Amino acid sequence: MSKAMIAGLVLGAVGMATSGAASAYGPDGYGPEYAEVLAVQPVRDGGEASREACRDVAVNQPGQVQDQHQIAGTLIGAVAGGLLGSQIGSGSGKKLAAVAGAVAGGYAGNKIQETMQARDTRTATETRCDGAVSGYYEPVGYDVKYRLGQEVGWVRMDHDPGARIPVRNGRLQLTREESSSLW
Repeated sequence: MSKAMIAGLVLGAVGMATSGAASAYGPDGYGPEYAEVLAVQPVRDGGEASREACRDVAVNQPGQVQDQHQIAGTLIGAVAGGLLGSQIGSGSGKKLAAVAGAVAGGYAGNKIQETMQARDTRTATETRCDGAVSGYYEPVGYDVKYRLGQEVGWVRMDHDPGARIPVRNGRLQLTREESSSLW
């Protein structure tokens, strides 16, 4: 290999090394153009945020009862029981069977009407609200861990910087206004 070729290789390697170092510096030539972001943690406002959660719910309500004491069911049951009881036996036994049938029929009619009234429901929609405390808060800033050259540090910013923080004249540009005025 000739001396000129070796000299060219050495000069080329030096040129590449210096051009790489120069490109890491900002347009002012003072220092790095960006600081590398290592970690970002949102800073949230303290306190509790309360909210009211409302929703519509379908509920079953008892139907409107006309005969609260089930008189109609008792009377119809007593008449039917009395008629059936009078068909049994003869003489005074027939009268006793009619009375017993009327009593049993009246009781059965009363319970049948009570059951029917309990099953008579209507569906209505009600709005129900619950007060709740939420643990979610909007971020008020971001604590950012960064590396600028050999220095590692923490800084609070008004926005999430992403992967890197712009640097101007050796200073981190921490607000959106500072960052956008660079370019």
